[in-house]
Amino acid sequence: MIDKYVGIQTQIYKNNRRTLLILVLFPLLIVALVWVFFFLFIGFTLAYEGAGFFSIDNFQMTSLITLHTTPWVIGFCLIWFAIAYFINIRIIRRATRSKTLHRQSSKRVYNLVENLCMTGGMPMPKVNVIEDESLNAFASGIDNKTFTVTLTRGIIEKLDDDELEGVIAHELTHIRNRDVRMMIVSIVFVGIFSTLSTMMLRSISFRGKKNIIIILIALAVAALGLLLGSLMRFSISRKREYMADAGAVELTKKPFALASALRKISGNAHVCYVTDKAVAQLFIENALDREKSNLFASHPPILKRIEILEQF
Repeated sequence: MIDKYVGIQTQIYKNNRRTLLILVLFPLLIVALVWVFFFLFIGFTLAYEGAGFFSIDNFQMTSLITLHTTPWVIGFCLIWFAIAYFINIRIIRRATRSKTLHRQSSKRVYNLVENLCMTGGMPMPKVNVIEDESLNAFASGIDNKTFTVTLTRGIIEKLDDDELEGVIAHELTHIRNRDVRMMIVSIVFVGIFSTLSTMMLRSISFRGKKNIIIILIALAVAALGLLLGSLMRFSISRKREYMADAGAVELTKKPFALASALRKISGNAHVCYVTDKAVAQLFIENALDREKSNLFASHPPILKRIEILEQF
């Protein structure tokens, strides 16, 4: 079961609130993992020297080191986040090899986008195309200047007007709901987890087999961080697809058209250029998802989405 679609303004408010929550929780999670790492490291060191693992000295030393380390960790994360957040459009465009779709060459697509934008009372986004025969699409951007709907050549040519309208409405709903901004925030923070984990492992691996316990601790902490971060990101991603489907129906009043489009997309969604999992999860169907019922799948099963659409 999914939540009833509650209206655009309420959904925007909820997504803005979730984005703020992510911005707060991810740095706190990073600090907590830093504390756990130092606690385990100091605890094993004290235990090796004959002191208690859970001694008061361990707690005091861990807290003191974490206190001095945290500003540097948070500072690094903020700088990384700012850079990644503002260059994400370039990164996505390069990863998908998308190009501007000119009005002169595709008036059909522009007419569909413009009509839906007028219906939804939203500014016209940019429109890009991926020269690939697969059937897929995604929305991206962080503000009105950068919001973009990207379509594959295959989806433009192989869907009829009603089906393509449903897909475009789905992507426009992601933009209206501020899903694209929220997903970029979560993707950037999971990338930070991955980078910090790699740096931590490399910084201690040179010590050799004598510190195998430390390496195992680092691996465990890094795995825990990636697990928690990924679960947060994927749970948000799965729900946003249901909400975007409902929003598309609200815009077009044609649930069966989007259901038909999803049937055609299913099994034909793989864009040969796209190999990055973070980018793949932006699409209306993530072709890199292998286990769609798994907690780590970024999208709900497409057959389930079709079933819900047919109940409208």
